[in-house]
Amino acid sequence: MVGVVEHIVIVGASLAGLRAAETLRTAGFPGRITIIGSEIHHPYDRPPLSKKLLAGEWEAERIALRRLDEAEPLQVDWRLGVAATSLDLDRRVVTLADGSDIGFDALLIATGASARRLPGQPDSPNVLTMRTLDDALAMRQLVVGGGHKVVVIGAGFIGLEVAATTRQLGNHVVVLEGLPAPLIRGLGAEIGAVVGEVHADHGVDLRCNVRITSVETDGVTLEGGERIDADVIVVGIGVSPATDWLEGSGLELRDGVVCDATLNTGVPGIYAAGDLARWHNDLFDEEMRVEHWTNAAEQGALAALNLIAEWRGEQPQPYSAVPFFWSDQYDRRLSFLGRSSDHDEVQIVAGSKAARELVALYRRGDRLHGAFGLNSNRPLMAYRTLLRQRVSWDEALAHAEAARVGA
Repeated sequence: MVGVVEHIVIVGASLAGLRAAETLRTAGFPGRITIIGSEIHHPYDRPPLSKKLLAGEWEAERIALRRLDEAEPLQVDWRLGVAATSLDLDRRVVTLADGSDIGFDALLIATGASARRLPGQPDSPNVLTMRTLDDALAMRQLVVGGGHKVVVIGAGFIGLEVAATTRQLGNHVVVLEGLPAPLIRGLGAEIGAVVGEVHADHGVDLRCNVRITSVETDGVTLEGGERIDADVIVVGIGVSPATDWLEGSGLELRDGVVCDATLNTGVPGIYAAGDLARWHNDLFDEEMRVEHWTNAAEQGALAALNLIAEWRGEQPQPYSAVPFFWSDQYDRRLSFLGRSSDHDEVQIVAGSKAARELVALYRRGDRLHGAFGLNSNRPLMAYRTLLRQRVSWDEALAHAEAARVGA
């Protein structure tokens, strides 16, 4: 990094950005920190949006990541409700939607991701996505009290969490998925089908391998002509990295911001973290982009530490972590460690599909590549260490057998 670092700008006022600011202060950075956020809200926790908050069990203030009095010692200049629109690397300036420019000595990019929309998606209050606090509050008003016809398009994690919550509120829920099983991208077809059975147990009409020909404000039409009436339509077809504002900046963009193993963007003093960071994870020898809570928190902290290390002339550290995520649906907790991408085999090593409680291991080549738990969080966690140790498939199966015998 060239020059003195007196002002660090963080673009993105969510978990990764907040963790970065906290880490900068803990590490002793005495200068100015500015956090820019497109939403008017201070950083809040996203996982409860589709669960506790949507269900009406929690209110917005409960999901704040820090109360205002807790955030005050960070001495952050908050620029909320105004999005970043461009980045000038030569001038080291971020331009905002209100036309103002903010100069920086160092920059952390943590703008996360935005919900994808369907082509021709109606612009209507009852056709919604689930990504922000405002999304969740708007949806809650439409599904409280039960008795509503809810169609969820997309059987990924967000779609299924919304389906579970709205079903528990007493609504009739149909989930439409174009792939052969839910959660194929996250868990693979076999385990995804098990999760689908959990939803069927609770009365959700889950339909896979369907093609949607049109979406109107009062329903969805399928290929073949079948029409599904709806009071509320939820589009849960994934997210896209929020990188539009970086187009033309000179940073490498490829389904995210491309970084090296230390989360540096290839430009001195500029790092990325969270849902939009695409980096090479040495532990799995794989380039990846991870859209989960733990990853955002850990990357925000490490990117800040690496920025400080670069400033001090020290060696930045690679982010070599075991990805971890969880999802609560009904009375089941889904947990996953590692990767399911391009796996060669999946094997259930504890519990059973019928019991809706199991541990499954994923093999790629001759190595343990991932581990999934359905209401089996405690036995699953042992595999985090094994994944860090890059154990072989045979070693992972031996551990599973020893755990079964000792149970």
